Amino acid sequence: MLSAKNLTKDHGAHRALDGVNFTVGPGDIYCLLGANGAGKSTTIKLFLGFMQPTAGCAEVDGLNPQQEPQAVRRRLLYIPENVALYDELTGFENLDYFARLAGVADRSPARLRESLAAAGLAREAFERRVAHYSKGMRQKVGIALAIIKEAKAMLLDEPTSGLDPEASAEFHDLLMRQRDLGAAILMATHDLFRAREVATTIGLMQAGRLRRTIDATAITANDLESLYLEEMGRRT
Repeated sequence: MLSAKNLTKDHGAHRALDGVNFTVGPGDIYCLLGANGAGKSTTIKLFLGFMQPTAGCAEVDGLNPQQEPQAVRRRLLYIPENVALYDELTGFENLDYFARLAGVADRSPARLRESLAAAGLAREAFERRVAHYSKGMRQKVGIALAIIKEAKAMLLDEPTSGLDPEASAEFHDLLMRQRDLGAAILMATHDLFRAREVATTIGLMQAGRLRRTIDATAITANDLESLYLEEMGRRT
């Protein structure tokens, strides 16, 4: 569903991404772990078509985001660190608006409310202005859009940064539900231990390179931490 093929990106003389290869299939959660500047966000931006790769390609369901941007965006949902919603609108109104932009055919009030509830938003918050939402509540509106859009793939860039442990755990439970429905999920994160809990595969990135690919179901948290520190200590 999501495929990086020799994905490379240069910014002038700086190589931000260097020949990255991986695939995320339906029902997989692939977590990219690495420090700031490792290339995680650049990878996600290339899948979104926000920038042009220097070499290689990022494909979504076999489509190139540079060549078929609208078709790609119909299949994707992007959740950044801070979900951009309209503060003057309610959660319900925001979901209705973004579902309309996404071309969702069935935007009936009942379906909108079902999607918000399935994303874990309290029903009393549906008609509350988003200006009064916590970060965790905003992220749930993003998940609700994935649900109503029936997104085949999700791209997440540090989605739980700044959330308290309870909200972070709840958000990852929602991700696993989308995984179980067949979504392909690519998530960039700093959260080593939460990645170990939710991922099917973990990629360790450093200096623009995918240093190591790990089966998350076959490694302990302590061993993952050791591998991570080993890779982050490498200079080249």
